[in-house]
Amino acid sequence: MFEEHGIGGASIEAIAAAAGFSRGAFYSNFTSKDELIIAMLEDHVEQSARRHLDLLTRHRNLADFIDAMKTMDRSQQDPLGRSQLLHMEMILFVARAEKRRPELAKRLRAGRKLIADIIETTSKNSGKDPGLAPAWWGAIVLAMEDGFRLHRLIDPETTPADSFFRAISDLERAINAASA
Repeated sequence: MFEEHGIGGASIEAIAAAAGFSRGAFYSNFTSKDELIIAMLEDHVEQSARRHLDLLTRHRNLADFIDAMKTMDRSQQDPLGRSQLLHMEMILFVARAEKRRPELAKRLRAGRKLIADIIETTSKNSGKDPGLAPAWWGAIVLAMEDGFRLHRLIDPETTPADSFFRAISDLERAINAASA
């Protein structure tokens, strides 16, 4: 529903109907659309972490891990993983209200920690120093991902779909060259 109509265009009635529930059933699970959106963000973070950690068990060095991410089947992802526009819309929706920002901060922290864990694991496996603190790499990578997502939405002609992965690969090569 949100993918098709956006947050503002999806009414509680339409959301409930699309899920096969009544309006009352919706409210027995969520107090508001805001609460549903927070739950969707939490679910997205959990699903993303599971997918990435699963990849990490099979691809122990950074280059292999990045290659595996590039070829991952995105059609199986949750709506926020599939839709760049919905992802950005939800981030902005949650950030717009100060009382909801702590929920978004939890998402950011979880994403940074996941990336830091990936950096630590792949660095340890390769015997290479990541050059920067893994937590800082997590912040850099998430900012790049959100930035490329936004650039792709605004200017898809000059922002290829694989821009984020190309940038990550370029960073990985630069780190390797600097540590050589």
